[in-house]
Amino acid sequence: METASEQIGSLVKGEDELPYWLLLLHLRGFSLARCKVLVDILGSPKAVFEASAATLQQCGLPAGVITQLQHPSWSLVARDLKWLAADKSHHIIPYTSAHYPPLLLQAPDFPLILFVQGNVAALQKMQLAIVGSRNPSPHGLETTREFAYFLGKAGWNITSGLAMGIDGAAHEGALASGAETIAVAATGLDQVYPARHKRLAAQIRDQGAIVTEFPIGSLPKAAHFPQRNRIISGLSHGVIVIEAALKSGSLITARFAIEQCREVFAVPGSIHSPLSKGCHALIRQGAVLTETITDILQEVAPEALLMMKNATAASKDYAVGQQTVEIDQQKVLYYLGYQAISLESLVAYTALPVERILSILLCLELEGLVYSVPGGYVRAI
Repeated sequence: METASEQIGSLVKGEDELPYWLLLLHLRGFSLARCKVLVDILGSPKAVFEASAATLQQCGLPAGVITQLQHPSWSLVARDLKWLAADKSHHIIPYTSAHYPPLLLQAPDFPLILFVQGNVAALQKMQLAIVGSRNPSPHGLETTREFAYFLGKAGWNITSGLAMGIDGAAHEGALASGAETIAVAATGLDQVYPARHKRLAAQIRDQGAIVTEFPIGSLPKAAHFPQRNRIISGLSHGVIVIEAALKSGSLITARFAIEQCREVFAVPGSIHSPLSKGCHALIRQGAVLTETITDILQEVAPEALLMMKNATAASKDYAVGQQTVEIDQQKVLYYLGYQAISLESLVAYTALPVERILSILLCLELEGLVYSVPGGYVRAI
């Protein structure tokens, strides 16, 4: 009869080391850095679990870790591998894999393993990160979408954290441009956080990738978000901050970017707005004051300015499309009040297709202008 490890190993054809990488990931009280050193010393993750207690003691491992290595958590590994086998768009990539993004390998404390859903090749391409407030102004959302759109047209993939606010707008702008976008999650990939971004997450999976270092079943704990932020910056050539308070996760991402020798760009704002304080602080500390896409491309890739010709040509189509969107949004907003109105009534009043109204309502909800209630939708302001 096969052992549990043999049964699990047989599920991953050509990747017989993968279950052992996953076992290392599930070790408690053992840092990623020490995992990497241990693999280097013993030659492979499988060798770590085949080593004797005496050998492990010689490597300086505490008794609790040795006990875990001798009694591995195969049930947790089985959950990860079940997710992997469920869909061809699911991937699990150790840092030794050729599919692991090379730029991330240059970052200190890079993840041991990446879980990826979508196009794994998107992680290898040129990326710029856009991060900012979860409660941005309408102007901040508009600026974010425009930056993401034109950077996408200029050949860059856009990376962000799938959060509400600036993150979501960055993903939306990239998707609209036809570029790929990468969302770095703070949970396992069996769930979407925030739940309101399930539809956006599905679009990202189809036109890019969602990536995390957290195994299947991991919940959105507070400590996960700073960890997530180092991956956002590590994947990217530079980090663009649009609207951030002095104490915000966006400034943590910027700090990681500096430690990883990435460029940091900050979009200035009103001196009266708390959402400008973080960006202004970054500029005082040496971040690039960013007013246009050109400010970014001159720093990260001067040759990429040549691609702007294509982005400029596309801008006319984008402007026309935006004008149509704004007219339709105004129609919907006109009939929205502070008492619930049903989707059916909005269709009747505006004469717009139901799919169009749903898309508009989603955008308005992301911008904080409307929200859904029992019986329909109401204006937020």
